[in-house]
Amino acid sequence: MSVLVVGLSHRTAEVSLLERVSITGAAQEALLRDLIAAGPVAEVVLLSTCNRVEIYAEVDRFHGGVTELGNLLSRHTGVPAAELTPHMYVHYEDRAVQHLFSVACGLDSMVIGEGQILGQIKTALALAQTHGTAGRVLNELAQQALRVGKRAHSETGIDRAGRSLMTVGLAQAELSMGAVEGCRALVVGAGSMSALAATTLNREGVGHIVVANRTYERAEHLAESVGGRAVPMSALPDALAAADLVVSCTGAAGLVIGRKDVRAVLDARRERGVGRPLVLIDLALPRDVDAAVRDLDGVVLIDLELLAEVSAGSTAAADVDLVRKIVHDEVAAFAVAQQAQQVKPTVVALRSMGSDVVRAELDRLAGRVPGMDERVRAEVEQTVRRVVDKVLHAPTVRVKQLAGEPGGSSYADALRMLFDLDPGTPEVVRRADAPDAVETDAAAPGLLAPGPLEPDAVEGVA
Repeated sequence: MSVLVVGLSHRTAEVSLLERVSITGAAQEALLRDLIAAGPVAEVVLLSTCNRVEIYAEVDRFHGGVTELGNLLSRHTGVPAAELTPHMYVHYEDRAVQHLFSVACGLDSMVIGEGQILGQIKTALALAQTHGTAGRVLNELAQQALRVGKRAHSETGIDRAGRSLMTVGLAQAELSMGAVEGCRALVVGAGSMSALAATTLNREGVGHIVVANRTYERAEHLAESVGGRAVPMSALPDALAAADLVVSCTGAAGLVIGRKDVRAVLDARRERGVGRPLVLIDLALPRDVDAAVRDLDGVVLIDLELLAEVSAGSTAAADVDLVRKIVHDEVAAFAVAQQAQQVKPTVVALRSMGSDVVRAELDRLAGRVPGMDERVRAEVEQTVRRVVDKVLHAPTVRVKQLAGEPGGSSYADALRMLFDLDPGTPEVVRRADAPDAVETDAAAPGLLAPGPLEPDAVEGVA
């Protein structure tokens, strides 16, 4: 089994395509169910954010895994495979691990070094655990990725090098409207990104914050946390008219703020004699704000594409190099740990064989010397076990050490042959370590024909 990642992100696809493949809520759960039912897939985790959709899977073959993952992503998003394939990247084995660790450190983020991705990876893992699609390998991989990301942020200046999307967006807003301190802001949505936006606005001294959300209770909770006011979505037109700065980040499938809505707001602002422009920061994917509002006088739209442009090159090269070194070292450590796991069943089988030999010989001794004193018997048993342990100690330690070297699995094969281990014993251990099977409906026939695509043939950032 090997780790495979198939995905697309802001580095390989336009926002318009990312909007179409964005997967949220129940759609994620449905995709996970179909993915785990696919033939080559043993485990799967789906990472879907505003900047990327990535499927991490443990598969038993490369081409079959790429085909199945691509098919199902196309099927569940409704985007034809012919449109997806040119924008997809594929990483396999160590390159897949390296990619996830780089993502966790923020090296692959739209704003280099942003820390929100750690929470998104944690959420993706939790969803997979809830639905039973993450087994030992992907659990360990994702947990290690979280540790690597935290290490990068604590040991380097990547946090300073890459600011959050909201911070970059706010800096852009101030270029058009001046200092945000004291202005009136509207936050549309009440999710994690909206909470980050509201907190950032409050920290920057925004005078009045209004939160609008479809679930009023959530809007009220967020508004209270920043000393603001909550309104229902039905009051959005009035809230827009009263705002100087709008930050929108909902999970809506369609537009939340249309061109007609903004035109009406501009008319109301002119009647009140408001001179400065209305600034809209759209952090949603799919987008919340109609891109056509850019054509209107008195409007500044800051969206994900603009943020990607302005944040490029803002990261200190030294910090990036340090993080890349961390990623490199951690990938090597993960590979060694996984290779050690591969020989674990053989080690367990060898130890089990040793215990069986000791037990059989002690039973034989008890039959031949039935009147043996219990104290003497205990001393003999301890001596025999100590001898067997010492004999088996060196091969078990060495096979674990050698597992991390090229061809390391061959040493486990040699142990099984030399000690004539029952082939079924290692397999029993493997099954004991494996996750329980998940019963799902069979996957639909594929859309992608197997092709000559090789690991990392479509270049992603690793």
